[in-house]
Amino acid sequence: MKSGADSSRTPATVASIRNELSSGLSPGQRTREPRLSNGMRPADENSPGASRPAGALPQSPHALQLQRGFPRLRFAPPLEAEFRAVHLAETLPQVRRNLWLAIAFVIAFSGLTHLVLDEPVNRLLDLIRLVLFTPILLIGLIVVYSRLYHRLYPLVCQVGAPTFGIGVTLLAVIAASHGVSLISTVVLVSIYIFFMLGMTFYAALGSSLLVFASYFIGAAALGLPASVQVIDGGVLLFTNIIGAMVCYTLERATRTNYLEERLLIETASRDGLTGIHNRRLFDEHVDRIWSQATRDRASLGLLLIDIDHFKAYNDYYGHQAGDECLRQVAWCLSRCSRRPLDITARYGGEEFAIVLYEADRSHVEDAARRMQAEIESLAIAHAASPASIKRLTVSIGAACIMPKAGRTHYGFIQLADEALYDAKERGRNCVVIMDKEYEQLSTGSFRGGAQLPPPLDVVSRAKKVTGG
Repeated sequence: MKSGADSSRTPATVASIRNELSSGLSPGQRTREPRLSNGMRPADENSPGASRPAGALPQSPHALQLQRGFPRLRFAPPLEAEFRAVHLAETLPQVRRNLWLAIAFVIAFSGLTHLVLDEPVNRLLDLIRLVLFTPILLIGLIVVYSRLYHRLYPLVCQVGAPTFGIGVTLLAVIAASHGVSLISTVVLVSIYIFFMLGMTFYAALGSSLLVFASYFIGAAALGLPASVQVIDGGVLLFTNIIGAMVCYTLERATRTNYLEERLLIETASRDGLTGIHNRRLFDEHVDRIWSQATRDRASLGLLLIDIDHFKAYNDYYGHQAGDECLRQVAWCLSRCSRRPLDITARYGGEEFAIVLYEADRSHVEDAARRMQAEIESLAIAHAASPASIKRLTVSIGAACIMPKAGRTHYGFIQLADEALYDAKERGRNCVVIMDKEYEQLSTGSFRGGAQLPPPLDVVSRAKKVTGG
């Protein structure tokens, strides 16, 4: 009988995530008993055998950011950079469409001014459009259709948007000095800045305020009547207030949705009981990392860890104790895979898997030593164990290979599985590492007859474990 929830879990709903975060819990966290049936208390989170809440996401930046909030519309630096990159990618189609729409607006209003203004004034306005608007729009189009979009667009937009807006304000002031009101064009520019260019709130607010200030400077320079300045200034003021309020609300909602979506993705990749990665993510990661290691000519290590006599433990102490045992073992193991391409996952039931990238045999051996030392440090009693050592132990089967073109990761997993099988045959509580056996392995033919290595004693114990 295997204790604990299935390793693949349906993602939590957004509503449940919000409720759990508002109560100070990580997604999936639930109340645990203060003492288990075998007398073991859940360990403090800072202790070597720290037990985390069920289903909690370990140090999830998205969960932490949701808990802290972001009233100033700023995330922690790494998360802010990630959000901005995603935001740029998602708004690209909209920005492209709106730039073409801006060109259409410029042409349309140019035609309209030619109908109502004298020719000398139109020549001046056309010159401003040619010198100021054309370069900005051309540069914008080139950037949004180039590979440099992510790198250059924020800068181009930050400079181009207020410059374009100031140019439109200049046209409006000149037209007003000749009795034609074009304040609506300045309003349109403010709307564009806030909503149509994919700008973040503070960038849009700063650009729009520059346009707002430029109107009064231009109006004063050309001597527009005070009544015109008051009315037009009031229109622009309320446009900026409304635009800023809506823009802030929209960006806050966008950022919240971004965090919740990422959190749902993380939750879907986590085991419901232990909070570490689940079998689905393990399979996806191994498939991806195999291809990368083949390209990079990097060695891979895979360790399969099985809790010894776990059925007897479950039957003796009960399922609650079995669940707590799985959590503590999972979090001990997770500390052994801290590099970016290493992962720890629940493989199924009481079995766990650890993938190590660029790991030779010595690295795998060292990792196995740390794992068994961590498990021993938990000192979990196992009175039902048939072994002489009445505490919880694990058996580890490891594979260490150099991926080759033409081979698949299935043989890699099979080799580690055969090593684990051999570790159990030799009496458990030991480690078996296979590497050279990979050449003799027939993928899909388990226990195909390759010569097995002697067991590796990875931890100094009072009584040396030998083959059995």
